[in-house]
Amino acid sequence: MSKFVIYQVLPRLFGNYNSTNKYNGSIVENGCGKFNSFTTKALKEIKALGVTHIWYTGIFEHATQTDYSAYGIRKDFPCLVKGKAGSPYAVKDYYDVDPDLAENVPDRMKEFEDLIHRTHKEGMKVLIDFVPNHVARQYFSDAKPKNIFDLGERDHPEWAFSPLNNFYYLPGQPFRPDFDIDGYSEFPAKVTGNDQFTPSPTLNDWYDTVKLNFGINYMEGMQKQFDPIPDTWHKMLDILLFWASKKVDGFRCDMAEMVPVEFWNFAISRVKEKYPKIIFIAEIYKPAEYRNYLANGKFDYLYDKVGMYETLRNITSRNYPARNITYAWQQLNGIEDHMLNFMENHDEHRIASGFFAGDGSYAQPAMIVAATLTKAPVMIYFGQELGELGMDNEGFSGLDGKTTIFDYWGVRSVQAWANNGKFDGEKLSTEQKELRQFYQKLLNITMEEKAITEGVMYDLEYANFNNPHFDTHEQFAYIRKFKDEMLLFVLNFDDKELYTEVRIPLEAFQYLELMPGKQYKAVNLLDGQEMIEEITFFPDMIFKVSVPAWKGKILKFIKL
Repeated sequence: MSKFVIYQVLPRLFGNYNSTNKYNGSIVENGCGKFNSFTTKALKEIKALGVTHIWYTGIFEHATQTDYSAYGIRKDFPCLVKGKAGSPYAVKDYYDVDPDLAENVPDRMKEFEDLIHRTHKEGMKVLIDFVPNHVARQYFSDAKPKNIFDLGERDHPEWAFSPLNNFYYLPGQPFRPDFDIDGYSEFPAKVTGNDQFTPSPTLNDWYDTVKLNFGINYMEGMQKQFDPIPDTWHKMLDILLFWASKKVDGFRCDMAEMVPVEFWNFAISRVKEKYPKIIFIAEIYKPAEYRNYLANGKFDYLYDKVGMYETLRNITSRNYPARNITYAWQQLNGIEDHMLNFMENHDEHRIASGFFAGDGSYAQPAMIVAATLTKAPVMIYFGQELGELGMDNEGFSGLDGKTTIFDYWGVRSVQAWANNGKFDGEKLSTEQKELRQFYQKLLNITMEEKAITEGVMYDLEYANFNNPHFDTHEQFAYIRKFKDEMLLFVLNFDDKELYTEVRIPLEAFQYLELMPGKQYKAVNLLDGQEMIEEITFFPDMIFKVSVPAWKGKILKFIKL
């Protein structure tokens, strides 16, 4: 296990330089990014941010309102597609990539394979989604290998449940949602993706998807019928092995907690037998299940949304005190290095949106914590480093403080950075350039400093509860150390400059094996300014420091 930095990106949006941005516009009107948009220059600039892994989101062929029937791809009923582009999580063919992303549709798989090769050539690894809980309502694979049966192809729809079936059915009941389905017919109705065992899902449900059957009998007390191994398990394993053979380096597993942990043990173990270095990241929101999915499910990493993300978001929004960070990491009790930290992703509000902080720079101290408090990986979402607002009313997505995953759109901040493929940032504002510089410094520090990647952490918050010159509501401080290298982190979550005194207790000296009486000089790694005065370390010492509003300092102590 080692530290790494993920850059999550939607190719559909990333490489789209069309600035029309018509509400609910088509691919012709609003344009669409392509695999080929990730040029060598683009990848070099992403790598320069400090990125080690790129999560290409929305790779699988999914339901869409765009007509590709000329290429032998079945049309979808528009009533069953969210937005003109469609949701990347309504997968229509697990064995194919999305035609939207290809310059030449018949060559779409080759174009994705070339992207994998280019990414690897620039020294980064490739992550893609694995969406096991549900598929598009009209799932049909026209690209599956010859020896593979399609999902549902050999189902018995007259059975509500059977471990032989890939879907759950509602025998005798037609699909009748509470909205117009304009000629679409489904009989018997299949169970909807968000566990809606009704023929009448609403617009608030995942009506564009159907739930996959992993052998749990929801109809009779959640019985687990795993012996013999359910057919869906074998089909999902085949899909994972297919993509692993394409040399992807890992999978971000969508809504992993909605799929039984026994399946993950079965599948991940077998994939890793052939591809031992491949990683699996679970999107999971149930802390009570964390250890189960790590130990028994064999996952390498889990989302830390309900813990660290929610804590940092609320501190940044002035709802929680900064000292709650201590509680967040301590709650993990030994598994903190297996959690994926982030401040943005496709499901969450943009930091700079009116639904969150209103300014991307306000989350700088929170981002420092997310990146450096533990040895866990950290993720940023494309445009986060530019202060993307996410305040567009794109179409299906609406004005929600998020960047749409359903619509064809141009992301203005990313377009300004890309500058029609030059990726020189010439069109960025001063504020955007400064924020990107912060992310570039932070993420590179995160990967370069062994005190972060390999060292131990000592939380200083408790030692400063009674310190009259340290406000645990607005300030947070901790030390990371590896051998003779030591970093002091002092963070200011307040909207005004901070002049503080951080107490470093005797216990810190004992835990970190610091030698009293040693002299150091300190360098602030985030701005490179050296603190000239000599500092002598001794137990219960007070370290004086000033930190601007919404900023943090990473002070590296170097022995004299």
